[in-house]
Amino acid sequence: MSKASNDLPMHHGAPAHALERLVFFSDAVFAISITLLVIELKFPHLPGSASDQEFLQALASMTPQFIGFLISFFVVGAFWHGHHRAFDCARHWSPRLVMPNLFLLLSVAGMPFFTALVSDYYGKLVPSAVYCLWLLFVAICNLWNNSTAVAAPVAADDLDPEYAAMIRRRGWAVLLGTVTAVVFCFINPWLGQPALISMALWRRLLNRLHQRGVIRSV
Repeated sequence: MSKASNDLPMHHGAPAHALERLVFFSDAVFAISITLLVIELKFPHLPGSASDQEFLQALASMTPQFIGFLISFFVVGAFWHGHHRAFDCARHWSPRLVMPNLFLLLSVAGMPFFTALVSDYYGKLVPSAVYCLWLLFVAICNLWNNSTAVAAPVAADDLDPEYAAMIRRRGWAVLLGTVTAVVFCFINPWLGQPALISMALWRRLLNRLHQRGVIRSV
């Protein structure tokens, strides 16, 4: 090992830059995944002699794909924002971060495929349920990863426990929102993706329960 490597500050037996490398790598995966969503938007093949009306009809037929793209774009963006919020609290490297972060990145990397599936067959039970179940997997990985980032030995020594609890509650709200979406899929497949809006309602409910002292650690 070179002298430069020996001079690096250490956290829990590992170089301090290990945490930064994990965050940079994660940002890259999020960026690639969110970019690949648009690649799944494939315009129907039309002959060069097609009329303007035919082009407009082809664009109109892609409405489910555009909706699926927009929903997943903001979903992945929200998960990236949550990752950023949690790791802004992290100060120390720990091997405990590796597996939950890799699982989260694995789940996010799969979003373009599942978005294309539900967009091409919107309103069908199996594609809608598979999409929402995959999002449930993402939500579980998100809760695991972000909870690890705001807990010892990773979190900053002076991290406000209330702020860490807020991050965990947001993770639980996302998980409960995806469970709600899965349930709605089996009631009516058209309602699966719209039911994701329940995440905001779950967050408000958990915050209110926390304020009333019903729940404390989440």
